[in-house]
Amino acid sequence: MPDAKHAWTEQGAYEVAPGVHRIPLPLPMDGLRAVNVYAVEDGDGLVLIDSGWALDEARERLESSLDSIGFGLEQVHRFLVTHLHRDHYTMAITLRKLFGAKVALGIGEQPSLEKILSGRADGQLAELARWGAGSVADELREAYKNFDRSEATRGYEEPDEWLDGTTDIALRSRVLRAVPTPGHTNGHVVYVDAESSLLFAGDHVLPHITPSIGFEPARSELPLGDYLDSLRLMRSYPDMRLLPAHGPVAPSVHARVDELVAHHEDRLGATLDAVLSGAVTTHEAARKLGWTSRQRRFEDLGLFDRILATGETGAHLDVLVVRGELESSVVDGVVEYAPVRRAAAER
Repeated sequence: MPDAKHAWTEQGAYEVAPGVHRIPLPLPMDGLRAVNVYAVEDGDGLVLIDSGWALDEARERLESSLDSIGFGLEQVHRFLVTHLHRDHYTMAITLRKLFGAKVALGIGEQPSLEKILSGRADGQLAELARWGAGSVADELREAYKNFDRSEATRGYEEPDEWLDGTTDIALRSRVLRAVPTPGHTNGHVVYVDAESSLLFAGDHVLPHITPSIGFEPARSELPLGDYLDSLRLMRSYPDMRLLPAHGPVAPSVHARVDELVAHHEDRLGATLDAVLSGAVTTHEAARKLGWTSRQRRFEDLGLFDRILATGETGAHLDVLVVRGELESSVVDGVVEYAPVRRAAAER
C-alpha cells in the first residue's frame, strides 16, 4: 500500500465528479510513480482524457479499473490527450489499434511527433552542446549505445484529429473546451469543463511538483515564456478544481497557478545570481543551482535529471535575456550569458 504522500497512486477508479472517474495507472521505474487517466462517461461509452503508457501492467490496471465502474476497454470511443509524452499518449494508440477509438492531440505537438516517427528524436545532444554541457552529452551518447532506437518510436503514430486553437468538444452530457497551454511541451492542451468547474490539467498545473519545461524533440524558442503565459491564461479563467495528471485532485487551480508563477520568479532570480557570480554557460549556471525540493547538487542527479536540469536552466536564462537582465552570444557553438552592460548614465 502506498504511503500517505503517494496514496493517490493506489489502484482504483475514483469518482471525482458526477460521471468523471480518476484512474491512476502505473509508471514503473519512474519517479512520478503513476499517471492519472480521467474516464468521462459519454452515453453508453467513455471518453478518456490521457491514456497512460502502453505497458501490459498499465493496460491490465486500466481494464480492471474500468470494469469496476461497469465499462470495458471496447467502450472507450475517444481519447483526448493533453500532450505527446509517452505516459499520456501511447496507450491511446495501442487501444485504437484494438478497438478503433479516435485520438485527438494538440497541433503544436506535430513537429515533435514528426521527429519521433522519423527517428530524429535525439535533439538533446545538439541542445546539450549549445548549453556547454559536453560531458553530459558524452554520457548520453554512451547510454544510446545500449539503447534500442526502435524503442523511441514504439507506441507512436499520428492522431486521428489535430486540435488547432481553442476548440469546443461536445459530448453527450458536457462540453469540454480544449485550450492550448504551451510550455511543458509546444502542443500541450488542457480541457476545461466550465459547467462542472473542472480543469483536466495534464502536466500543465501539477499540485505538488513543477513540470519540466520544453523537454521534447522540437523545443520552442522560449518554452518558459510560453509556460508563464499559459499559467496566466489559466488564471484568467474562473477558478476550478484541479484534475492533474500526476498527484491528487486539488480544490483550486488559481492557488496552484500563483504558487507556480512565484516559484519560477524565484528561480529566475537564482539563475540571474548564478550568472552574476561567474557562470557563463547554461551548464555552469545549472551546476550552481540546487535541484528538487531538497536542493540537491547538480552532480548528484541521475543522467536524465541532469539533462532536464540543464534544459530548465537554459529556459530561465533565455527569459532573463528577453527581460533585459542578461545578454547572450554564441562562441564556438556554445551560448554564453553575461549581465547586460548598462550605459554609465543609466547606473
